[in-house]
Amino acid sequence: MASGVPAQISRRRALRLLGAGAALPAIGVTTGCHIGWNSGSPNGPLDLVFQGDATQQKAFNKLFAEFHRTHPDIEVAARGIAAGDWATFAATVSTQIAGGKGPDIVDVATEGQKLFAAKGLLTPLDEFIAKDRGVVDAYYAGIDPHLKEWTNKYGSTDGKTYYIPGGYNPVVMYCNTEVFEKAGVELPERDWSWADFRRAGQRIKDRTGAFLLPIAYNFPFVDIMPWLLTNGASTFNADWTEPTFDSEAAVEAATYVKSLLDAGLSPRPGGAFEATSQFKRGKLATLGGGRWPTLDLRRLDMVDKTRIVNWPFKVRNGTPIGWDGWPILKTSQKKEKAWTFLEWMMSADAARFYAQIGGTTVPALRSVALSEVFLKDSPKGSELLAEAIRYGTPMPSPERGGQIQTAVVTGWQAAITGTKSVKDALADANTTMGRLL
Repeated sequence: MASGVPAQISRRRALRLLGAGAALPAIGVTTGCHIGWNSGSPNGPLDLVFQGDATQQKAFNKLFAEFHRTHPDIEVAARGIAAGDWATFAATVSTQIAGGKGPDIVDVATEGQKLFAAKGLLTPLDEFIAKDRGVVDAYYAGIDPHLKEWTNKYGSTDGKTYYIPGGYNPVVMYCNTEVFEKAGVELPERDWSWADFRRAGQRIKDRTGAFLLPIAYNFPFVDIMPWLLTNGASTFNADWTEPTFDSEAAVEAATYVKSLLDAGLSPRPGGAFEATSQFKRGKLATLGGGRWPTLDLRRLDMVDKTRIVNWPFKVRNGTPIGWDGWPILKTSQKKEKAWTFLEWMMSADAARFYAQIGGTTVPALRSVALSEVFLKDSPKGSELLAEAIRYGTPMPSPERGGQIQTAVVTGWQAAITGTKSVKDALADANTTMGRLL
C-alpha cells in the first residue's frame, strides 16, 4: 500500500532508491475467481484496483483472499497496475473509468487523493460513516489523529469525506551495523545531526571504503523531502498553494547534500550502483526508506545486521508521510459491498493479517504497528516507523503533480550535480512550479 509525492514513483518498492528503472505499466490479477471489472452489474464481484509491483500484488492477493474468506458472500476481482508513478496510474484508471470500465474501489496513495476527488470520481462516504459510526469512531480512536486530519484536508475539495485512511509510510534510515562497527563509528539510538552523519560517512569511507548512502534525485519522497523537512523547508507551503522550493532553508539542504556527493560519500547518481546488493556486501552504510526495505532485508538475511534510526536533522526531526486512501467510486453499483470491504479494512484483524504477510506500510492502528506482529523479523528500531507520523509532514501533492514533480526533480538534480548553482537551480524550479499552479 501507500505512498506520498506529487504523482511520483511508488514507495511500495522504491525502484529509484534501489537502483532499478521505473516499472512499465502492467496488469496483475488478484484473487476472487473473477477477472475484469464489472461495476455495471450489482451482482458481480467487488472490483478493486491498486498500484503495485509483483511483490505488492502478492501481498494484496492474500489480503483480498482473506477478506473473501471472512465474507464468503462477497467475491473479489482485483487488478494491480504496476505503473512506475502515480501520474501514470491515475491517468490509466481515469481513462478506464471514462470508458465505462471503472472499478468499485481504488486504493489511492497521497499523491492521487486530491486528484481523484477533484475529478468528481468518488462517492461521499459521510452517510456510510453515519450509519456505522461506532466502527468508524473506534478506528479513528486507534490511529494517529493526523491521518484523519490530513485525509480530510488533502483528500477533499468540498468538505465531504471521500477516503478512509489506511496504512502509511514515513522515511527513516536503515543502517548496516557491520559497516559502522568495522569503521568504529557508534550509531545513535534514534537521533543524529547532519554534522554527525557527515562525520560518520567520512570515517566510514576512510576506514572501510564503503559509501555512506546512495544520493539520487528521481524519487523525491526519499531523495529530496527528508533533507528539506529536517531543515524546516519543503517544496510547498502547508496548503500546497505556493511553492517554497527556493527558500533559504531549501538551498541550505541541497547544498549539504551536494557536499556529501562532492566528498565522494555516495556513488554518482544515475549510474549502475545497485543499493541493496551493495548494502549486503558491506559496501554501503545506510539506506533510506519506509517499511518496504524490510522485505528486501529479510530476503537478503540482513535483518539482524541492520538498525533503524531517524533521518539526520539540522533543525528538527522531519519526514514526509504518505498514506493509503480507500474510496468508493461514484459509478459503482455495489456500494454496500464496497463499504463492507472498507469496514473490514478498518479492523485490527485486517491490519494484523497484512502485517503478517509482508505488507509494505505501517499499520494505521497504533496497537498493531507497535505489536509483535509488525515488529517480528524486522530490524531493531522498527518502532520508530510508527513514531515518525507524530512529527511527519504530508507529502505535498497538488494537482498537476506529475509536472510539478518533474520540476522538483530537475531542479534538485541540477543543484546537487553542479550543472547550475544551487540557488539558481532551485529558483528556476520554483518558478516553473508556480506557473503550473
